[in-house]
Amino acid sequence: MTELALQTGLASYAATESSSRGRLHREESHPYRAEFQRDRDRIIHSTAFRRLVYKTQVFVNHEGDLYRTRLTHSLEVAQIARTVAAQLGLNEQLVEAICLAHDLGHTPFGHAGQDSLNRCMREFGGFEHNLQSLRVVDELEDKYAAFPGLNLCFETREGILKHCSRRNARELGDLGRRFVEGTQPGLEAQLANLADAIAYNNHDVDDGLRAGLLKIDELCEVRLFGDCHQDVVSRYPKISRRAVIHETVRGMINQIVSDLLMQTRQNIAAASPADIDEVRALSRPLIGFSEQVYAGHRELKSFLNRKLYRHERVLEMTKRADSVVAGLFSLYFADPKAMPKEHGDRAESLEVRLGEAGRARAVADYVAGMTDRYALSAYQRLIDTSLVF
Repeated sequence: MTELALQTGLASYAATESSSRGRLHREESHPYRAEFQRDRDRIIHSTAFRRLVYKTQVFVNHEGDLYRTRLTHSLEVAQIARTVAAQLGLNEQLVEAICLAHDLGHTPFGHAGQDSLNRCMREFGGFEHNLQSLRVVDELEDKYAAFPGLNLCFETREGILKHCSRRNARELGDLGRRFVEGTQPGLEAQLANLADAIAYNNHDVDDGLRAGLLKIDELCEVRLFGDCHQDVVSRYPKISRRAVIHETVRGMINQIVSDLLMQTRQNIAAASPADIDEVRALSRPLIGFSEQVYAGHRELKSFLNRKLYRHERVLEMTKRADSVVAGLFSLYFADPKAMPKEHGDRAESLEVRLGEAGRARAVADYVAGMTDRYALSAYQRLIDTSLVF
């Protein structure tokens, strides 16, 4: 592993202020806050971040107080990523900023809402939640006098844009180039991506068990869960079922994160990148799992797809979410004045510039920004008073 730079405490391949590609709009530096810290602070104070508390992860918020929301999920992702970043000599403030912002563009009702909005936008460029997160921080947040959005650093925006179609990537300049050329983002961005996968895989197990949609005996057939569960019950035979589940999930996360650290150190040593630009030039990511643990991670993900995300109760929520999102989009697209004035005015302005596609994008921005309960309330008020979740 590359020696840590004495001046910064960061590895030579980490993102630093001196190597940053800067902000879209030039700003003076702050007297006592670092640039990536400022990014993190702006994200935490944003309207979109606060809305995450009422946006679905798997279960609609009002189904129970203890289920994950997009907000608690984002905090858990940041916690995992900062732990790993500290061990690898990466920039913790940057990786935290990326993790806290990665879901800002998610629709109400989780992936069900995203899929519905994408269908609504099919003729107008589609809808990608990662690209929407970038739109939120680049354009839609309205807080500052000198610029639109949050004016985040390139490295933070690079990490937020985890996935992007080639068509859209070509319109993003330097930020989208890697999706066209098949290169990589910095290590902080790579780490945030895998921390996200670790968090939702393992914590969805916890929520699925809490909801009664998953069964422990079926989960024990999944090697990662089964091995950790057996270790817990053999060492602590008298603890409660709730504690067994918590200890098992904790054990899974520890096993996966430990493997991630070991394998990533080997990958970095083999590639020996001198700086972040050499990391970006590689064709494959350096942050990753061993083949064995990656197979276990994929097995758990496959199990959750079959048993949780396609459970009849979740699918019923998906159908209702589709009705709400599609219904609101159709209503507002037909009559932009049905939206609050600022959003209706924006729809008219974008339509003048871009035609119907501009109006559709303004409507999608408004619907995507809604929380679950706001979307349901609007649908009941404007379309169907009888719909409930």
